[in-house]
Amino acid sequence: MSTVYITHPSFMNHKTPEGHPERPDRMRAVNIALEHEKFIFMPREEAQLGRYDDILLCHPQSVIDHLERMVPTEGLISLDGDTTVSPDTLTAALYAVGASTQAVDEVMQGKTNNVFCGIRPPGHHAERDRSMGFCFFNNAAIAARYAQKQYGAERVAVIDFDLHHGNGTQDIFWDDPSVMYCSTHQMPLYPGTGDWHETGKDDEGNIVNAPLSAGNGSEQMRDAFESRLLPALYNFNPDLVIISAGFDAHIRDPLGDLTCTEADFSWLTGKLMDVADKCCDNRLVSLLEGGYDLTALARSVAVHVDRLMHG
Repeated sequence: MSTVYITHPSFMNHKTPEGHPERPDRMRAVNIALEHEKFIFMPREEAQLGRYDDILLCHPQSVIDHLERMVPTEGLISLDGDTTVSPDTLTAALYAVGASTQAVDEVMQGKTNNVFCGIRPPGHHAERDRSMGFCFFNNAAIAARYAQKQYGAERVAVIDFDLHHGNGTQDIFWDDPSVMYCSTHQMPLYPGTGDWHETGKDDEGNIVNAPLSAGNGSEQMRDAFESRLLPALYNFNPDLVIISAGFDAHIRDPLGDLTCTEADFSWLTGKLMDVADKCCDNRLVSLLEGGYDLTALARSVAVHVDRLMHG
């Protein structure tokens, strides 16, 4: 397999308050993990700056305007109890969008099989009309829409194994059967969405949720994929697979109560690579979402990328 890593120095410059879990050290931990000798031959690219036209594929102009107005010249401003804007936040968010569309270009043009984007701020909580939950623009949703617009992808699948449900991605694609959104996540937990019965407008079935309970781990996570998510994905037969790769379902993570380990993330990666292999000529884009214990995040990203590289 061929894998490209896309990131940008600006991701270190998005600041959050002291003690905030979504902090620049996350990006530092990921980059250090990917400096290991096993990744020495992995191609690396610097992200391009995201385009407003691509953001508008998923969000109205008002979302962009609101963030632009909120950016301070110094210090921090809170959008809500979780989501903080610093002087360099907008720039980082634009590079996260740019990395995501650049990754789509790489795989849709056949330059590589798959791409991992080490990006922040994350995106999957950003709804169509609202930034929230550490997120400003929905990177995975924008990547999916970009693939449809730029390359004529008819069916795009977004698979989200973050601890928290991607309410934003679900919101954006709720009434669009051309995009399938699949999620495992802990419930009840922030943001409170993602129940089994949430299946899309008029029960279209393009939304596939498999909520897990506190204390669940490898057995329940793998069963959710084997029994519910993977059959739906194969039936959908996507032209592109996008992963919202959050690693906060790890047993060490401070924000939840799932008990997954690096072995589970490696297994999940392999299963989604199988989908990409059988359905769309290995085209797969993975975008970093959550993961707030630095050791667990580094180890989990390492096994995820190692699996992307070697199958």
